[in-house]
Amino acid sequence: MPTVILLDLSLSMTRPIVSGDNDFQRKHLAIQGVSTLLDYLAAHNRLEFTALVAFSSLWELVVPFTRDYKELKEGLNRMDDYDKTCIETGLAGVSQIVMDEWGVGLPCQVIVVTDGSPGVGKGSLKESLERFYSLQHRHEDLSTEGDEFPLPFPFPSKLHLVCLATPPEVQGVLGQLQRLVDMNGGAGGVHLPEGELNMATCQALFSKLAETQFPAVAWTLKCGHMSSEVQAVPIVETFKKMYDFGPVVREPSLEMEILGFLDSKDIASPAVISRHLVLPKPTKTEKEVSEGGGAASGEGDGDTVEHDGKAPSFCVLLHGSLKVESMVALVQLGESWYGFLYSWADSKKKSNLMLSVLEPGDDAVSWLGKISQLGPVASSPHNPYGEDDTMSPYPVRHADKRSYAQNTTVWIKPSGLQTDVQKILRNARKLPDKQQTFYKELNRLRKAALSFGFVDLLEGMSAMLERECTLLPGTAHPDAALQLTHAAKELRLAINKDYDDNIAPLQTHFSKSDND
Repeated sequence: MPTVILLDLSLSMTRPIVSGDNDFQRKHLAIQGVSTLLDYLAAHNRLEFTALVAFSSLWELVVPFTRDYKELKEGLNRMDDYDKTCIETGLAGVSQIVMDEWGVGLPCQVIVVTDGSPGVGKGSLKESLERFYSLQHRHEDLSTEGDEFPLPFPFPSKLHLVCLATPPEVQGVLGQLQRLVDMNGGAGGVHLPEGELNMATCQALFSKLAETQFPAVAWTLKCGHMSSEVQAVPIVETFKKMYDFGPVVREPSLEMEILGFLDSKDIASPAVISRHLVLPKPTKTEKEVSEGGGAASGEGDGDTVEHDGKAPSFCVLLHGSLKVESMVALVQLGESWYGFLYSWADSKKKSNLMLSVLEPGDDAVSWLGKISQLGPVASSPHNPYGEDDTMSPYPVRHADKRSYAQNTTVWIKPSGLQTDVQKILRNARKLPDKQQTFYKELNRLRKAALSFGFVDLLEGMSAMLERECTLLPGTAHPDAALQLTHAAKELRLAINKDYDDNIAPLQTHFSKSDND
């Protein structure tokens, strides 16, 4: 899940700390601790996005969500000192940043790094909590006062408050900080260094936080006698949900066993609780990644480090097989808890192995029946898919082509419309060779314009085709001018015609002679 690091840059963070012969500021301890956290994420969580935000009485987005941990470390080193602490302002900034980037559906980790100072006067932690509870006690909506409190966050989240202070220094503030965690749903906590405050204890604090909240979980993907070490990004969380007859809790096991394979059309698109990218377990260690400059480094120590792309993996073999055969692999993640692996393409050239986690239960996919009772096709007395593979043993309609599955014309930005118009003009200049493509694109634009009520586009396109006709060179084919004139005329008349009435090419003696 994405991570937001919210760093306190108030004047209280510049207080000195004498440790032996060294003199540090709390800000220096925070920068070193966050760097330790970023080194861990670069080694074990390098595919997730991290953002760096600074706050005092105002907030500032220092580094937007990125996977470049070198950029995040550079952002740490260019931070200045500001005025007083206002945690409410910083939390409001985090809420706005996450909502703008990810919306309300994606879980997020929020790590607040501060010295535990609650601030003074208006905007202090004490004043914010008192105002919140007083309005809540009077049953008033905070938003009506123009001062909506940012907690709880509108998205699923874990709130961690890291205080760079000793327990006696924050004894009177711990209750208020824990109250912030409770207001956000209770996920997360308040973290303090163990022992005296110095560089070593702060690094240990952030290392412990990273290992507990970003564990490097390795799964064993098994299919018969073949197996492979893989990792799921993001990690598969423990399932907890309250049902009518009590809570249901499922812990993911460390073994992902393939039970069988299904046609991708049979599995259709069931409801899932999460989706994860499945990758072979990386061979690099945390030290090698951090010394190499993060995830972008690809250099090793010769024969001592085996690159991920050269290591044989059953995970890669499974991905290629599922992609070629258009099938999915049904896997068991725990007790009566299932999911399925499939190949998912984010572009025409790149595809990935994905894991979709189903809700626990034996009937998570209703049209498959009880998953535990599924068996091989060979055990059936006859082929349930028919001789030509046009049938299905499940109540799934294969032949229907959904409207939302077809390629649609979208003009959200001006560049999209400009691209479609330029494509028609390019084909118009190559008539009659590109006649079929020209009329295909022209009819696609016509249908989209009629659907959107954009009838002025048809008039404008018609004028552009007439202009192209006057600009044809003397060596152009005679049929080109005839087709452009015909298309411009029909495009103006298309406003009063039926939506499905396509513009057909003009039949001329030139086209007839070409066909002969």
